Amino acid sequence: MVIIINALLPVFLIIALGWGIRRMGFADSALWAPLERLIYFILFPCLLVQTLATADLAGVDVGPMGAALLSAIFVMTGGLTVMRARLNLNGAEYSSLFQGAVRWNGFVGIAAASSLFGSAGVTLMAIAIAFMVPTVNLLSIYVLTRHASAQPAHMRAALIAVIRNPLIVACLIGILLNVSGLGLAPVIDTSFDVLGSAALPLGLLAVGAALDLSHMRQFGGPILLGTGLKMLGMPVLVALTTWGFGVEGITRDIAILCASVPGATSSYILARQLGGDARMMAGMITATTVVALVTMPLILALFT
Repeated sequence: MVIIINALLPVFLIIALGWGIRRMGFADSALWAPLERLIYFILFPCLLVQTLATADLAGVDVGPMGAALLSAIFVMTGGLTVMRARLNLNGAEYSSLFQGAVRWNGFVGIAAASSLFGSAGVTLMAIAIAFMVPTVNLLSIYVLTRHASAQPAHMRAALIAVIRNPLIVACLIGILLNVSGLGLAPVIDTSFDVLGSAALPLGLLAVGAALDLSHMRQFGGPILLGTGLKMLGMPVLVALTTWGFGVEGITRDIAILCASVPGATSSYILARQLGGDARMMAGMITATTVVALVTMPLILALFT
């Protein structure tokens, strides 16, 4: 338990630093939006391409891990669908609850995997991103357009949006370079390694800067429910599905780590674009990030 806390504490200290920098006005508020775009469209994709293109995937059976993660997502989706009629939430609020329960923060996941498991953990986390990001994006877009938007859901538009996602494109490029044997030219490999190294600290600072405690206090019950589903329900589901699919060792540990990280900051942007309750989404992201400081070490100590 102490080892896990020591490994995760730097991640949360950098997030706290980002929050402090934003609240103290140390950096101009106009800094954060372009910085987030730089991280999301360039730095993080470089990290994923370089990690996946150069990874030694021989003997790594990631299929069961992917099946376990996707199964947990679909079980959670089914449970939320059943709960929909009993929840006293409008469509916009429900869509934000959904995103808060199923989406996860890749920046925190990669950083935690690096601290806990080194390069092997980063590789498996990148593979988990390749499995999960397309799925949760499609589901989130569908739920938002189905419940929150005045326009009907168009799966063709949702598919196009997912295909254009820079993280998904980066994962596909990295995997193709790996399986084809092409790899990366040394100069490209070094350049992407440097750029990717910048993604983690800057990404965590941006996560902290996006936190807003005032939004967390505005939606007591729904945020409490969403936080419980994301930070406790999802890890338990993944622990069960990894057991069911026979996933063991570091692969199981990374799958459970995926499930235990807080909600994705990009959920706020998607909610704002497609008619979700953006304030509630911001509150849920903040709540899951704060709660993760306690729940992540506990979950990892119990199940890994």
